[in-house]
Amino acid sequence: MPPSDDTALSVSELNRRARQALEQDVGDVWVEGELSGVSRPSSGHVYFTLKDERAQLRCALFRTRARFVAAPMRDGDRVKVRGRVSLFEPRGDYQLIAEAVQATGEGELLAAYERLKARLDAEGVFANTRALPYPPRHLLVLSSPTGAAIRDVLAVLAARWPLAQVTLIPVPVQGREATPAMIAALGLLNRQSALDPARDAILITRGGGSLEDLWAFNDEHLARAIFHSRLPVMSAVGHEVDTTLADFAADRRAPTPSAAAEQLVPDARELAQRLRALEQRLTRAQRARLDTEAQRLDHLGARLRHPGEVLAFRRRQLEQLEGRLRRAMQARLAAARRHQAELGRRLALRSPERRLEQETRRLTQARQRLHQAMPRALAHHRERLGAVARELQAVSPLAVLGRGYAILENDEGRVIRHAADTRPGERLAARLGEGRLALEVLPDEDAD
Repeated sequence: MPPSDDTALSVSELNRRARQALEQDVGDVWVEGELSGVSRPSSGHVYFTLKDERAQLRCALFRTRARFVAAPMRDGDRVKVRGRVSLFEPRGDYQLIAEAVQATGEGELLAAYERLKARLDAEGVFANTRALPYPPRHLLVLSSPTGAAIRDVLAVLAARWPLAQVTLIPVPVQGREATPAMIAALGLLNRQSALDPARDAILITRGGGSLEDLWAFNDEHLARAIFHSRLPVMSAVGHEVDTTLADFAADRRAPTPSAAAEQLVPDARELAQRLRALEQRLTRAQRARLDTEAQRLDHLGARLRHPGEVLAFRRRQLEQLEGRLRRAMQARLAAARRHQAELGRRLALRSPERRLEQETRRLTQARQRLHQAMPRALAHHRERLGAVARELQAVSPLAVLGRGYAILENDEGRVIRHAADTRPGERLAARLGEGRLALEVLPDEDAD
């Protein structure tokens, strides 16, 4: 019985459910296999197939993750891929969305490499910072005599600095014999440096390769031998992206063998060009200096005069200065004399004798005016005094007393105006026109 329209799923819905189930049930996994059909379109994504003897799996490595993958990713390489299982819904393709790609076997090597690197760094094995001689008088190169690295180094040295003296110390640079051979060579070269001081730098180099190919340069004993070397060491192992423990232990690292040769010696052609430029600058500077000094000499020659002319000029200057000094002294003396005369005149005007004479005349005049004014003032005051006396006499109680009246006062000086104000036996004082009388109040006989 066919399903109804309500129970049938669309292709899109089925693919969506399948994708959700894969992502939820499987999640992130590591898958190991062989690369096949590696494709890198212009978008920057990487598409490839991971297969083994019995099955294959489509994989997609998006651009944001692809730039962090160090593995070369060539067809036939065996790798480990970490990612999440998913399904590309438009085509129904089951695939692995890759997050990281690692060459098989490199994981353990990288972990061991990182542990050894951290331990040596903590011990100070990577602390070499000695400067290499520039250029070295005698460069000692530890490398394979048949490798491309030594050919590149010699070619660059010959092109840049033909005067360089180079001695190749042939050593294996890969395999079990590589590390002991390089350590022994370093020890021998350091012992021989005491006999030949011209040997002043060591270069350890080889070309690129896989992590396993370069593993001899990650040996702990080699790193320590480089660190303890009395001669400064430059390391140039592999390509620019390759970094070994020998690079960290060396005094300087170069990204490639050719770059190491470029860093060790200057470019003779560039130096010659700089020398020619400096020579031209020196020539221009000398010419400019000579021109300037010639102009200065001409100027000084124009200013130079005969000593007799200079003496005559100075003599005329001296005579002029002498005349000016004489005139200035005469003018100053005349001014001083005028000032002295003015002070004398002012002093004469303020002389004590003259002032005494003036004050004497003023005193005489004042005395005369006083003698003339006194009689008139006395007569005037006498007249006023007489008038006032007459007015006073007219209202004075003494005038009344002079006509026979008297003023009675008790002991307290109070004026007695009524007889009732007295008592028999009381003593009174009578004030007359002339003199005073002492009285005593007698009893009134009529009253009895």
